[in-house]
Amino acid sequence: MTASNAPHAHHLMHFEGGNALSAFRAQALLPQLQAISDRISGVVARHVHWVWCDSAPAAAELDKLAALLSYGDAYTGGDDGMLVVVLPRLGTVSPWASKASDIARNCGIGAAAGSAGGLTLHRVERVTEYRLQLKRALLGSAKPLSADELQAAAALLHDRMTESVAFERGAGQHLFDERQAEPLAHVDVLGTGTHGGKAALVAANTEFGLALSDDEIDYLVAAFTKLGRNPSDVELMMFAQANSEHCRHKIFNADFTIDGERQSLSMFGMIRNTEKLSPQHSIVAYSDNAAVMAGGPVQRWLPQGFTNAPAYGPRDEVAHVLMKVETHNHPTAISPFPGASTGAGGEIRDEGATGRGAKPKAGLSGFSVGNLHLPGLAEPWEANAIGKPAHIASPLQIMIDGPLGGAAFNNEFGRPNLGGYFRVYEQAVAGVVRGYHKPIMIAGGLGTISAGQTHKLPFAAGTLLVQLGGPGMRIGMGGGAASSMAAGSNTAALDFDSVQRGNPEIQRRAQEVINHCWALGQGNPIVAIHDVGAGGISNAFPELVDGAGKGATFDLRKVPLEESGLAPKEIWCNESQERYTLAINPDLLPLFEQMAQRERCPFSVVGVATDAPALVLEDGPGGERVIDMPMDVLLGKPPKMHRDVARVARAEAPLNLTGVQLADVAFSVLRHPTVASKRFLVTIGDRTVGGLNHRDQMVGPW
Repeated sequence: MTASNAPHAHHLMHFEGGNALSAFRAQALLPQLQAISDRISGVVARHVHWVWCDSAPAAAELDKLAALLSYGDAYTGGDDGMLVVVLPRLGTVSPWASKASDIARNCGIGAAAGSAGGLTLHRVERVTEYRLQLKRALLGSAKPLSADELQAAAALLHDRMTESVAFERGAGQHLFDERQAEPLAHVDVLGTGTHGGKAALVAANTEFGLALSDDEIDYLVAAFTKLGRNPSDVELMMFAQANSEHCRHKIFNADFTIDGERQSLSMFGMIRNTEKLSPQHSIVAYSDNAAVMAGGPVQRWLPQGFTNAPAYGPRDEVAHVLMKVETHNHPTAISPFPGASTGAGGEIRDEGATGRGAKPKAGLSGFSVGNLHLPGLAEPWEANAIGKPAHIASPLQIMIDGPLGGAAFNNEFGRPNLGGYFRVYEQAVAGVVRGYHKPIMIAGGLGTISAGQTHKLPFAAGTLLVQLGGPGMRIGMGGGAASSMAAGSNTAALDFDSVQRGNPEIQRRAQEVINHCWALGQGNPIVAIHDVGAGGISNAFPELVDGAGKGATFDLRKVPLEESGLAPKEIWCNESQERYTLAINPDLLPLFEQMAQRERCPFSVVGVATDAPALVLEDGPGGERVIDMPMDVLLGKPPKMHRDVARVARAEAPLNLTGVQLADVAFSVLRHPTVASKRFLVTIGDRTVGGLNHRDQMVGPW
């Protein structure tokens, strides 16, 4: 253990940990590193832990820390070789740190920031030190890698979305650097010069990655001209997220003209038409975070009221079935593990945030990707490969890391994954190649909801607006807009900024609070609830109050944070995961607070509903108004999209089977990933967690 004092005068220590690279993983990694330089003869790695306190811990606390941070196999790799240090992405807090810090405090090592008296433990973080061992020359020395070779090796060893890389041991202390926030900015749409008016908003659209259409830019210029003021960057970012394709389904809801004929239904209208024509057994459809199908009478084992030690007993009631499927394609394309992980987490939150609270029970996941190009196993259908865009992961990388990410979140949250699919497709037909450069990552699931909790209730002015769950961080900025843009049209930096990190532990706690609430029946303190997904709370809070026909006033400084230097737009619009927005009956806030404390789940009263039809966000009591936007401007009806398209006539060549052997074709079909065994996708998931499964995918002889 070594101690140091960082520039911000807090006490930093680091503890060397155990081996971070299994023999299997090292063996798999070595050929990839040797493709960069044949002078690399081996690779070893170990964990190093950095601990940030406000002062030096007592001897007993140091002993506890050392014991907690001694786990896994001992490191025996030595200190020779070129150093590559992989850290959590600078400016973020890793899920590992969130959990480890909480565990350390619960073991009596300090308290959280803001607690009275004693040692304050701010954070425990972990970095990984890789050593690239080099072949020695005849005279015993090893020629170091060039700067380009070292950078290429570092790129292989870290995930740019969630990690940073450095080349010195002390780099870990920069994880705790205090950052200065950018000030609130305004865009000069009222200006008349060459850089004002519409031109200013066009420039901001590109700079911030807002993905606004020309019609929406005109709409905003007209709206703020009428208001007589310039919009803040927070207002523009909030509008872009709330009105992105991801959130508003503008293409899905667009009017179409095909071959000159106006279509009577949009694509979304065609989908909804099925339920319109056959609505039987539908309780909720297309109007909440998940659909609800009629269930039946059941006997549930639930707490009888809420105390610190509630008595459980049977309750007869009608329980309905929740159903939800959604995609998380853009994040999974950029970085498969956290992209698929947060896709599963977001779908779970959708189920829990249906009506006035519900219970997710079982999940499914699915993937569609291009040809895999397995090393050493070239397949006939993979001939004439066209490569992939540089800013996304390869299909093979997606199918190695993506399923692991989805399974990890389901497993750690405690939800069995009992279904899914896997498709590989990439084919040239008549000179046109179709396939999945941008993958499809589907997350779905089933749950249950009490019949009396299926619909959100209207609420009055004065209702408390609460954030439940994890803190805000500088991650997932602009994800709703980024995922709505054509692949490759965003800058690489904005693409990587737009994806999130998953922490299923905190989501489990939040779900338990929700479970306590709905189990109270008509005494449920939750009046309405939304999950925080695309656009962060800048989208979730407006949706919450708009559903009740209200406005709201919020205090920006009441938003829980776990990072310094966040600009107002980053606080309000980041997509940090594992959060919900709730409308809470003020009279029942003490009861809700007891539930949250019991589950150790953070929450904060961020705002209050108002009768004024506007959303107001102040930078602290009496501070600058960061947002002052009429609800009908934010969530009104910007110009509806219209698509005028024509069918393309293609000359299809007849199928030529000359020289094709049936046995060869049959063998190829059976070994194609779409047809072959999906066992590897089944066994990575815990299929029994929760103890409620009657059957799973492994039933039967095959």
